Amino acid sequence: MALRVTFVAAARSTPALAERFQDDRPLDQAGWEEVQRAAGELIPLAAAELRYCSPTPRSRATGDALGYAPLVQLALRDCDMGRWQGLTLGEAMAREPEAVDAWLADPRSAPHGGEPLLAFIARVGGWLDTRPVEDGGRIVAVAEPSVIRAALVYALMAPPATYWNLDVRPLSTTTVTGRGGRWNLRFDGVAGETLRA
Repeated sequence: MALRVTFVAAARSTPALAERFQDDRPLDQAGWEEVQRAAGELIPLAAAELRYCSPTPRSRATGDALGYAPLVQLALRDCDMGRWQGLTLGEAMAREPEAVDAWLADPRSAPHGGEPLLAFIARVGGWLDTRPVEDGGRIVAVAEPSVIRAALVYALMAPPATYWNLDVRPLSTTTVTGRGGRWNLRFDGVAGETLRA
């Protein structure tokens, strides 16, 4: 039986330009309002046989607000950013420009003392590959955008540098179908739907 895993990106807790590595802040007011506006489209995903979330406060709150009652999965935690935890990319660049350049250029490097990008992608991919097929064909997982980007790179067997080219917006959904080691990206859309920016 093929699985259908739909990732829901957690609502925001800060403006995009102020996003911090391993941000563990709860949803802000704008994030709560976004969840309320998107609820009509996202609540039906609660019918999934299995419902999971990242351990971050905003992922848990997003899942709870949508009625998923998700189980926390440690494997869906954000990338361990070591001493850069809590910093914005700009702040890390100001403190350690050569280290940030090395980290962005080499997916095996971890100049911050945390987890290399390749290890992060493998961890998230390992979680995806070990989902139990016999427990149900539909899964929903609320996660940080970085976790969803890692899952997509893994599922598509894309080069690690692809991670930097994926844009996952708050409360967007991304679905992969298949089973361990063989995944396909699924595009769900309504025929005749107007495109929105």
